[in-house]
Amino acid sequence: MNYTLHQLQVFLKVAQTESVTKASEELFLTQPAVSIQLKNFQDQFDIALTEVVGRKIFITDFGKEIAEAAENIINQVHAINYKTLAHKGLLTGKLKLSIVSTGKYVMPYFLADFLKQNQGVELLLDVTNKLKVIESLDKNEVDFSLVSILPNDLQIDNVALLQNKLFLVGNADFEITKKMYPQNFLENLSIIYREKGSGTRLVMEDFIKRNGLLIQKKLELTSNEAVKQAIVSGLGCSIMPLIGIKNELHNGDLKIIPMKGLPIKSTWHLVWMRHKNFSPVANAFLNHIKKDKLKIIKNKFSWFEEY
Repeated sequence: MNYTLHQLQVFLKVAQTESVTKASEELFLTQPAVSIQLKNFQDQFDIALTEVVGRKIFITDFGKEIAEAAENIINQVHAINYKTLAHKGLLTGKLKLSIVSTGKYVMPYFLADFLKQNQGVELLLDVTNKLKVIESLDKNEVDFSLVSILPNDLQIDNVALLQNKLFLVGNADFEITKKMYPQNFLENLSIIYREKGSGTRLVMEDFIKRNGLLIQKKLELTSNEAVKQAIVSGLGCSIMPLIGIKNELHNGDLKIIPMKGLPIKSTWHLVWMRHKNFSPVANAFLNHIKKDKLKIIKNKFSWFEEY
């Protein structure tokens, strides 16, 4: 046996999410990188850790036992690191965040410097849809959440981070023949939706409802990346957050279709439950956000002004 701590971390995340895609998002790795580490880890065992049925990955009983052992090992390693850094008087502990799926294009930039400056902080980041983000916030399972639509039924405080803009998007072959299309042009298109519970879907459905539109052709997908690839391949168009399509716009795979009433604008907010007792780590992160957010926006998101 010659497995690495990194392989244990990758396998544990795959076991927890039962998805290579979700594991790659939460670990900020590419899907091929996760798949390679998973295979290298599996090659060290004669018994299968996972099995694929249809297109879904399942963890075997043996794999569940290994995942439990991996979690214990990782926790012990973290405990050693915490004790070492705490002995040096450095900030240690866990920072727990839940963010909506398109927030993965935003949050890392607000985390990067803080984590570099505080090596003893362990980040637990759950990337999911709006419904589950609000649920984790309500259950006090996280320190902060990132949303673009503020919940009305929770007592929260928040810090505004970044403007969110949503445009109608088509692929490179979409021929734009008008300077500005009317809203009812959507009725002529095949429209790609995010899954129920997605904040992007709620915004898009609200736009369609307010304008009395009847969408005939629909396709539903469960991630922003899947929607992008579907548009690129010509399966349809969608109303998407600008934040998630920077590279595709710059390389010409996607294009913005000008439409009356768009872009839809909202704001990304870091939110937390009012009267929450912050840990030293959570309090330090909030102070970091308040102090450095304008600098981060200027350095990392100035390209927003092009659109």
